[in-house]
Amino acid sequence: MRWNGWGDPAQATDLPLAVRTLLPLLLGRTRRPADAVELADVTVAPSALTAHDLDVFGRAVGFAQVDVTHEARIRHAGGRSTPDLLRRRAAEQRVPDAVLRPGTHDEVTAVLTAAAELDVAVIPFGGGTSVVGALDPDRGAHRAVVSLDLRRLSGLINLDPVSGDAVLAAGTTGPEAEGLLSAHGFELGHYPQSFRYATIGGFAAARSSGQNSAGYGRFDTMVTGIRVATPTGDLELGRSPGSAAGPDLIRVFLGSEGIFGVITEVRVRVHPLPQQRILESWSIPDFATGAEALRHVAQSATGPTVIRLSDEAETAVSLAQLGKIGKVLAKGASIVTVYEGDDIAHRRARTAEILRAAGGSSSGETDAEAWLDGRFDGPYLRDSLLDAGVFCETLETATVWAGLSGLRDAVTSVIKDGFAAEAGAKSFVMCHISHIYPTGASLYFTILAGVRGDQLAVWEKVKSAVNDAILAAGGTISHHHAIGRDHAPWLAQEIGETGVRILSAIKRELDPRGILNPGAVIAMDRAGRTD
Repeated sequence: MRWNGWGDPAQATDLPLAVRTLLPLLLGRTRRPADAVELADVTVAPSALTAHDLDVFGRAVGFAQVDVTHEARIRHAGGRSTPDLLRRRAAEQRVPDAVLRPGTHDEVTAVLTAAAELDVAVIPFGGGTSVVGALDPDRGAHRAVVSLDLRRLSGLINLDPVSGDAVLAAGTTGPEAEGLLSAHGFELGHYPQSFRYATIGGFAAARSSGQNSAGYGRFDTMVTGIRVATPTGDLELGRSPGSAAGPDLIRVFLGSEGIFGVITEVRVRVHPLPQQRILESWSIPDFATGAEALRHVAQSATGPTVIRLSDEAETAVSLAQLGKIGKVLAKGASIVTVYEGDDIAHRRARTAEILRAAGGSSSGETDAEAWLDGRFDGPYLRDSLLDAGVFCETLETATVWAGLSGLRDAVTSVIKDGFAAEAGAKSFVMCHISHIYPTGASLYFTILAGVRGDQLAVWEKVKSAVNDAILAAGGTISHHHAIGRDHAPWLAQEIGETGVRILSAIKRELDPRGILNPGAVIAMDRAGRTD
């Protein structure tokens, strides 16, 4: 992946003409930033690790797997949020003191033991796709920090075709997992936008939700077992498909973002490869009507594998990119549906009946196919916008159906008012629903703003106000991006002080010296304490 952007450098593109034409109308004139610094020209502090430290870590993972090179440290300096990428444009950057690449569970355990003894913080690192600050090289109160790159822990460890589950090493990427499973006729079916680079362990640690969630569920519902290394001992959890043997400890680690231990293996529910797929796109009068239709779909259990509602703004931009200016002028919202597996005709008919009753009209397969073909490419457009001087970022939340409209209005208002107040800037807010439940749905926002000054400083103030507004309106601080360091100060408002004390107690028991991902999930005080 690009060190200062998203994905394959060969796929980085200029802004489409339609988008370049729209931007001045939406945001006014923007100022192209100075060229980003080259990797070789980035200045970093010397590694704080001593020769003794490097020797100890070398004995833990193999000396060839201890990397203190300039490039490796910069490539592990954080995730892929817009703030991450804005910081990568700086000439001086904060980086880990070394990158360690264990190849086995036992080597991970050895690293954690050594790090605790050496007073070195450890940041677990999978695909590097976090967008909430979970990969920041934060040493906390410790004297140094290392990035624990898990990509060598890769592969299909076991497949049980009778039971329908598989064990995958935590560093296995989404494409690798699906390739290994498809060779045996199976699929996991978890496709978040980060799919091409994110890892199985990352999906578990962040409680990821993929685009096929309507059909196959969130990733945490797919997990049936887990293996974890912690500084005080190892765990292997999930010996049966159902148990009443106390609280489910697997759930302690799903969403823990590496603060309790390092996930090394994940056992997941898999299903046979779908033999059939049908796509259909729909036009719907407006977002509110579409949301009500999706509620009926969710509560009627009609069975689409994917169902996605884009509001009027997102629909217009998507159609403009496809060159369908006439449809843009017609306005309205849009829905994409995908059906996989058996009995597609019946499930499709039941969903179509609900959408037609809401005033929707089918527009065939073309727009849905375009979405499917480009569903992993959105971050490339984000990078091109940043290069053009346009601030672009995403955020997400979720709430019950009854509160969905109010939450959307509150977030949109705070974003627009915030950019206007902080930078005198126009902004353009798009929203879609891509994850639905019988009781509610997620909201995913994409924000463009014509900020001419310090974009990072402005966004920090706007995002803080947005977080406050989300919780005040009854939303969750994160539906699937996770907590990281960016959302940690707001976690107590969602789970309560007692909830934070529970998490802090678990961390003290499993990681008494606080070396694992300090400051992530549970906010630290100035002394470096997490409670």
